Amino acid sequence: MKCPYCGLTDTEVVETRDSDTEETIRRRRECGHCTKRFTTYERIENINLIVIKKDGRREQFDRDKLKRGIIRSCEKTKVPLEVIEAIVTDIERDLRGETGVEVESKKIGNMVAGKLKKLDKVAYIRFSSVFKNFVDVEDFEKEVKRLIN
Repeated sequence: MKCPYCGLTDTEVVETRDSDTEETIRRRRECGHCTKRFTTYERIENINLIVIKKDGRREQFDRDKLKRGIIRSCEKTKVPLEVIEAIVTDIERDLRGETGVEVESKKIGNMVAGKLKKLDKVAYIRFSSVFKNFVDVEDFEKEVKRLIN
């Protein structure tokens, strides 16, 4: 494994843990050259999911893209990265548990929105503004009113 600090491949695993869901393995590594520590995660490589976009295009499901979108929505909130990672894992597991390999982006967006709505209202509104394509203040106002009621 290449050290993210110095770039050399002289690293050693110093600790290994299963995640709570036992779907990933967390490894703490130490570089033999610069002695800095970093974390890696190992997970089973699954069958590729295909996301059907609003315009009909198809693209491969990208776990990191989903995570980046949720992180962006949760910026300046108290939502920790571990919770975001758990949301992404839950959504990916649910999608893979279904019978097909194709899923509409709208379904993924609704899954994220549902989880954020329970977790943090500000993150939910931020996510919804992009997901539901808000174009003016009235769109925000309607969504906030729905959230309050």
